[in-house]
Amino acid sequence: MHLQMALEGLALNPALPEGMIRRLIAHRQGPDAVGKRPDLTAGLIDEMIAADRPRLLRSLALNDRLPGSVRLRLAHHPNASVRASVAMGCDQGAPREVFELLLADPEPTTRAYLAENAAMPDDLRARLATDPSDEVRGALARYWPAAPEHVRRALLTDPHDEVREAACPAHHAGLPHPAPPPDLIPALLADPVTRAGVVRHLALDEQTARRLSQDPDADVRVELAKHPRLPSELRDALGTDPNAWVRLAVFGREDTPAPLRSALHAQLLAGPHSLGFAGEDGARIERMLVLGELRMLRLPWVCADPLPHVDSPYPCFRVSAASSGQPLPPEVVARLLADDEYDVRSTMARRAPHLVDVVTAERLDREFSPSSAKYTPWRPADELMFPAEVLRRFATDPDPRMRCLAPRDPDLPVGIAARLAADPDAEVRHAVAGHRNLPVEALVALLDDGDERTVHAAASSPRLPEARMERLLALAGL
Repeated sequence: MHLQMALEGLALNPALPEGMIRRLIAHRQGPDAVGKRPDLTAGLIDEMIAADRPRLLRSLALNDRLPGSVRLRLAHHPNASVRASVAMGCDQGAPREVFELLLADPEPTTRAYLAENAAMPDDLRARLATDPSDEVRGALARYWPAAPEHVRRALLTDPHDEVREAACPAHHAGLPHPAPPPDLIPALLADPVTRAGVVRHLALDEQTARRLSQDPDADVRVELAKHPRLPSELRDALGTDPNAWVRLAVFGREDTPAPLRSALHAQLLAGPHSLGFAGEDGARIERMLVLGELRMLRLPWVCADPLPHVDSPYPCFRVSAASSGQPLPPEVVARLLADDEYDVRSTMARRAPHLVDVVTAERLDREFSPSSAKYTPWRPADELMFPAEVLRRFATDPDPRMRCLAPRDPDLPVGIAARLAADPDAEVRHAVAGHRNLPVEALVALLDDGDERTVHAAASSPRLPEARMERLLALAGL
């Protein structure tokens, strides 16, 4: 039995009696997940703090239901990792006193989390621009693109290379990407560390463009290749750049002539790419990276005027058109939903799920690559609704991925739910473990399942009998 996973699920079970919650808190080996519960009383929180288990307190510090007074208590905790979790978890409702206290924390990691936290009052956050730690100033530069000008100016002129680089718009972790103060642009352009980040904000003249087109830093040439005022002869010259990222930037320009765009597309598909990876494995990695980037390319100018591009020979153009916020005629939507490329079809479906019929929705979900689920739990069925009769039909589908959808029917018949709980595929059993119509005996049986996630889901079900909750605690010595 996966006892620890059962305890982690039990810790989040909304029906767990308060006495059992206390037993989970008191035990040194109890699950940390209990700190995430949304229903913690003041008494339970006091017991957690008294237990003084750092891992449990870190979980508690990240609980978005935590009262401000408790955050303040945790901000005084002697364990640095607990204080860092407070800095990470503070939201807009946190007392100013908590931020002030953490601002003086002796650990740079705690202050770095503060620098990343948009809930921190601006006047306090601005103080981190003069923090003695390069790590903290770098985090502030990267995660506060909309900082007041005096803060951005300090970070752009910071003595540490990594801080200046992070302060450049190209390296911001979010939007907006404001232009640097005009008087700093010459120095930023002269600095190899900030040059790539400032190119997009230049009022580009031909002499500067020619100089930048020969820059040894490929990132500079990439930014130049995207600049709207790039002279056409330099655009064409950069189209022959040995670096694939530079050629990709030229490929995606609105003003790139059709013959050049076609040639660039063929080169990007075929290689070589010259990204600096060595050996046969290097060539394979480069090809994978470039094909992935080409596939993910989204072009704002295509999104702004999608209709001319719905029949483009380039899939990324058609995907960009499909993702446009502009209204598309029904016949164009239908054409994009039937596109040869899956990315185009799925993007159009996500953009207009109300226009996707059940047959098309099922086809899109069946065609979704299971390998993608390794990196994200999303699948098309998360946005495309199926009626109950279709979900119940999926319960007997030969494909376990489709059987996983059946429990999305809230009124799934008891017999079907019980059958899915005995499915040979662990993903199916996990999907049905929390269903409200699953017979109690089937739910209890899942506590002994060989799959950890299924055990966790079963233990967290509010329909789990209290006697079984008690048995789990007893097995764990709690």
